[in-house]
Amino acid sequence: MMRLEKRPAISPLALTLAPIGAIAFTLLVSSLLVLWAGAPVAPTWAALVKGGFGSLFAWTETLTRATPLILTGLAAAVAFRARLFNIGAEGQLYAGALAAVAVGGLHGGTGFDLPSALLLPLMFLAAALAGALLLLGPALLKARLGVDEVVTTLLLNFIVLLAVSALLDGPMKDPGAMGWPQSVALQQGLELSKLVQGTRVHSGLLLACGLAVLLWAVFKYTVFGFDLRALGANPRAAAFAGVPPLRTLAGVAIVSGGLAGLAGAIEVAGRTGYVTLDMSPGYGYSGIVIAMLAGLHPLALLAAAVFVAGVLVGADSMSRVIGVPTYIADVIVSASLIAVLVATLLAQYRLRWR
Repeated sequence: MMRLEKRPAISPLALTLAPIGAIAFTLLVSSLLVLWAGAPVAPTWAALVKGGFGSLFAWTETLTRATPLILTGLAAAVAFRARLFNIGAEGQLYAGALAAVAVGGLHGGTGFDLPSALLLPLMFLAAALAGALLLLGPALLKARLGVDEVVTTLLLNFIVLLAVSALLDGPMKDPGAMGWPQSVALQQGLELSKLVQGTRVHSGLLLACGLAVLLWAVFKYTVFGFDLRALGANPRAAAFAGVPPLRTLAGVAIVSGGLAGLAGAIEVAGRTGYVTLDMSPGYGYSGIVIAMLAGLHPLALLAAAVFVAGVLVGADSMSRVIGVPTYIADVIVSASLIAVLVATLLAQYRLRWR
């Protein structure tokens, strides 16, 4: 019989080599799939790297894609640290995007008569509040009634998307969109500035990176960060030590949902200018993968988000040049997640045969 046994001492070298081994395993598995597709391995990887990181334009596209991934990854990281398994970041992102357009959009040709310097923060605040309220309900249901938050947050994604579809074909539909289901556009002056002129990368990237640093500081230096980590490590021991579980879980839900809602507002203000049903290609779900790749660490999450975004952007270029399906990017991201989790597990535990 085989069982896992915790190692008496965890080697720092093993923890350092675990991600390297995981990357090697991911490349091996993905290379076999590339060969199966009938494509040469080396040119395929060269095209992927060049498409994601090989030029200034490639970098700007990668960083543009990484911006919402950083925020949804942070949303998953803060929730998972407290054992609140938020699978609803996709719905929270759309709720935030709708709230942003509701505050800053051109309704009937006009909007709120406020200066942009005041309206932009209000728009972001409304988006964060919409995402927070969407997660607060499942968190309270878990704390009070023991309802599984994985089920409630996952199902809320579909409810929100159906609500978005109804609103885009109804009250929030842009009358000038020629029948296309999209919301009204944001007012002039609410668009985020471009970091590199002529590209799509915008100042929302700086905001996302700043929030990652801020969240790291909250985890490390604040009482709320300690309560959050204690609740995630052992809820019963945390309650016995005086950590208020309900208040802490509610705070975690507000922060996590708020970050995902803010991702929706930044996508609208920085890239699209309005809400559509295909605005997010699964940013909420990809954020979970990024959080796990980073070990729920906010600073490591920045590198994980750029890696995933580069793979996704590079896969489009690779598909055009080599002819390999873009779905190989999903395989790379998924295999890397599984490999990192298994490698980290084996660095902390060993297999014993009896």
